[in-house]
Amino acid sequence: MLKRFDGPRGQVHTLRHESAVLRGNRPGDPHVRDVMVYTPPGYDDTRDYPLLVDLIGYAGSGRSHTNWKPFGLNLPERLDILLAEGKIGPMVVALPDCFTAYGGNQYIDSTATGPYMTYLCDEIVPFVESRFPIRKNVRGVFGKSSGGYGAMVHGMMRPDVWNAIASHSGDAYWEWLFLPVLPRLLNRLRSVGFDTERLLAQIHASEKVSSGDVDVIMALGMAAHYDPDPSAPLGFHLPIDASGRLREDRWANWLKWDTARMVDHHGDAIRSLRGWYLDCGDHDQYNIHWGTKLIHESLDRQGIEHVYEEFSDNHSDVDYRMNVSLPWLWRTLTS
Repeated sequence: MLKRFDGPRGQVHTLRHESAVLRGNRPGDPHVRDVMVYTPPGYDDTRDYPLLVDLIGYAGSGRSHTNWKPFGLNLPERLDILLAEGKIGPMVVALPDCFTAYGGNQYIDSTATGPYMTYLCDEIVPFVESRFPIRKNVRGVFGKSSGGYGAMVHGMMRPDVWNAIASHSGDAYWEWLFLPVLPRLLNRLRSVGFDTERLLAQIHASEKVSSGDVDVIMALGMAAHYDPDPSAPLGFHLPIDASGRLREDRWANWLKWDTARMVDHHGDAIRSLRGWYLDCGDHDQYNIHWGTKLIHESLDRQGIEHVYEEFSDNHSDVDYRMNVSLPWLWRTLTS
């Protein structure tokens, strides 16, 4: 919902992309997908623009950030206002669709879900840049929650593609974030005789997916992202057994993808970026503020310049923080 804004508005384009790397993915998710692309008011294809890519949080997709919002702004509206206020300059912003059968995405490569880091970096970015005039090596990636996690992991693993990242409440420190969810998964698995495939099919067949089942399917999705094995049922292992015991060998595979740990080993990649931004609410209900603080402390120990802000809020409805990160990305990429 526009908040008393009558200024110039940008345009949202819908592009259809056929992916080679997602074709034949294990869950059977579509390999032909729409990519939403925002161009600013006064767009001129004879000039070049910075490119931002927006990674959506779990249970969302790119199109959701273009939807009408009651009492708030969607992303195109927010960009229009920030541009009219002189807080950002003209940018092209891509909103890809990475939704999966597991209810979302962590934006990494996995044989159990699909090679989504490769999809974004090696297919979507060149695809968008082939259709819009993008300034060379002026690219940023940002997101919230799982999207913030994706931005951080991409910054650490693909600095050849990205020049700056911004993470809002990005997933970090698995002990406080994911361990509390695993007993809920255990309870649901017990109700279906610990048959993971049956549980997933049951959730997919439900006319109404409860908030509890969203947590359950997300836990399955994390296992699919962090511990894939093509020979395992559904292509991944669970970090728990039917007795309720944490399987330390399997859990160790999850920990390798914990940003609060990864940051200790990717300092050179982070240092090569033009900027790293992270923030989090100080009472995030998923405890992500503790992991965000650990990332900040690691970057400080490594002497890596970055922006870290802890603000007074929780994990929900914090899109307004883009009023801080988007101007920061603009300044960082164009200065």
